[in-house]
Amino acid sequence: MTVRTRFAPSPTGFLHIGGARTALYNWLYARHHGGTFILRVEDTDADRSTTESMQIILDGLKWLGLDWDEGPGVGGDYGPYFQSERNEIYDRYLAKLEASGHLYEDDGAIRFRVPDKMITVSDAVCGEVSTNLKEQGSRRYDAETKKEVEANPDIVIKRPNGGYIFHFVNVVDDIEMAITHVIRGEDHLSNTPKHLALFEAFGTTPPVYAHIPLNLNPSGTKMSKRDQGALIHEYQENGFLPAAVNNYMALLGWSAKDDQEIFSLEELKARFDLPGVNSSNSKFDYDKCRWVNSEHLKHLSAADLLTRARPFLTRAGIEASDVRAPAALELARDRAQLLSEIPAVIATIFAETVTYDEVSVTKAREKNDLSQVITALADGITAADDWTVDGIKAAINEAATGIGMKMGALMLPCRVAVMGSSTGADLVPVLVLLGKDEVVKRLNGFAAMIG
Repeated sequence: MTVRTRFAPSPTGFLHIGGARTALYNWLYARHHGGTFILRVEDTDADRSTTESMQIILDGLKWLGLDWDEGPGVGGDYGPYFQSERNEIYDRYLAKLEASGHLYEDDGAIRFRVPDKMITVSDAVCGEVSTNLKEQGSRRYDAETKKEVEANPDIVIKRPNGGYIFHFVNVVDDIEMAITHVIRGEDHLSNTPKHLALFEAFGTTPPVYAHIPLNLNPSGTKMSKRDQGALIHEYQENGFLPAAVNNYMALLGWSAKDDQEIFSLEELKARFDLPGVNSSNSKFDYDKCRWVNSEHLKHLSAADLLTRARPFLTRAGIEASDVRAPAALELARDRAQLLSEIPAVIATIFAETVTYDEVSVTKAREKNDLSQVITALADGITAADDWTVDGIKAAINEAATGIGMKMGALMLPCRVAVMGSSTGADLVPVLVLLGKDEVVKRLNGFAAMIG
């Protein structure tokens, strides 16, 4: 059997991290088993579906690297891949149910007669869940009377306006597209008995169902579009790497059953399978996601880091073509968690003037005679004839010895004078990139400023 999975978004908004994780799990499962990943668009809600939303979803999937084998822009033998273009198929399947006596009209709507028996979902993640649809749907809560009232348990599959509902088209599409595995959020588990009843009515074997745990926000409720980290396009804008986002999304409900947390997409493809999916809900942690991204930044090649950081450097007024840029980026690897944070770490290397942080200047003044220290540093740096990390350290050490101090006592004043802050990239490598003339210029300028 060739594995066929699908991701079926509705183009009514942004690509949410919950939807992206569902797409990732389906993509990984198909790739792990050498199968096919299908992108199918549930756009039957004409009032809410927009081309703009569809493009955002497509762009998000492409940015994540979750390519589809069949679907929009790719085609395939099981199309059309937009539900709005499949009405003839739905009409044909409706006729099948009418012919077999499974349907009846109810105030202009078409209802499917649900069977009066236990229906068991054998879920690959949640285990066996049994439901009797007749009993489950026989009562409902009435908001006006605030009481439980009798209800018709039979499923509406076609509205009075002629539109088909999700349960019906979902099953028809899974049959027509030969879907073998349905991997989706646990919130859809309650729908699955209805889908199984429809599969049985069509005389068709249903796919394997795997309902993955819900993704909760830090307060323990289901993530909404307003929660930090909820929307995929914001990851791209904020300087995350797609590999890191995929890595973190994979961990939201799946475990490799060992201590490994950092995975490349190739490693995820090799290791992901349904037995590793947890049955308990996951809780989103934005700080953990940032940490995962920082680990991926550390493993980028120098060329790849420059390419990915380029838009953020340009936005900050730093020329990515500057010969110092690659070395400066190496200084930022351990300091920045996001690509967007890199410019702030290395900006002083490329700045024409230094902006001084008052708190840092105050801290530097607390250390001995600041004017004496800066003068000694300027003289020592000017005399340096070996402009390497070791040579600069030797010059600073000699300057410290000359005024009866230890080298460590000069490092903070030097950092503040040259970089403007007590924090940032490692000092001596920054001095190397700035060049001796610029360092001396900044030391003298700081000396004049502090009087």
